[in-house]
Amino acid sequence: MSPEPYLLPNGRVLRYSFHERLVHWLAAISYLYLLLTGLAFWSPWLFWIAIVLGGATISRELHPWAGVVFVIGVLLMYRMWGKQMKETPADKEWWAAIGHYIRNEDDKMPSADRFNPGQKLLFWGFLVNGILLLLSGLILWLPQYIPWGLRFLRLTAVLVHPICALLTIALFIVHVYMGTAMERGAFASVIRGDVSRAWADHHHHTWYQQLVRESSVKK
Repeated sequence: MSPEPYLLPNGRVLRYSFHERLVHWLAAISYLYLLLTGLAFWSPWLFWIAIVLGGATISRELHPWAGVVFVIGVLLMYRMWGKQMKETPADKEWWAAIGHYIRNEDDKMPSADRFNPGQKLLFWGFLVNGILLLLSGLILWLPQYIPWGLRFLRLTAVLVHPICALLTIALFIVHVYMGTAMERGAFASVIRGDVSRAWADHHHHTWYQQLVRESSVKK
């Protein structure tokens, strides 16, 4: 498990440890490669992407391995953050006020913990779809090992794989939007690791106040 975030002496808050950021970017970079090569395989109009990435053969060979790396990253994130991603009674209030969040009316939003319910939904979405992509991808990757009597698995994989891929693309777009537009400064936190105390108090008040209380107790 990664260490808990804490208050820094320079007036900032460590939001993500180096280990957390490393795992996040492991999953992110592998996913971007999967996204680009997957789109190249999806449509002839986008096949040029595979050429840019080294050619069709290389893209075809590396795509499934990148999928394995992505799922490993997602499972490591589950190990780090799984307990923090569980739904709480306060999350229902947040969802009830989702309209204010979409309109950037932060002052009307309920207090959020370290991860708000929207981030939790993205987390579980990537986890579930990532596992389904891995299972269906293994069937498409190694069809010669599927007995003829289980050929329905191949058809299922052909359907499940692109559906789950499209769902992750939708989640990815929302994730990027939330991290850059909805919570300005969030993207920088997964690079630098820390955020200002004002940012933490504004976007994740419950989490920040808990850190303040824990810091006071330690003193």
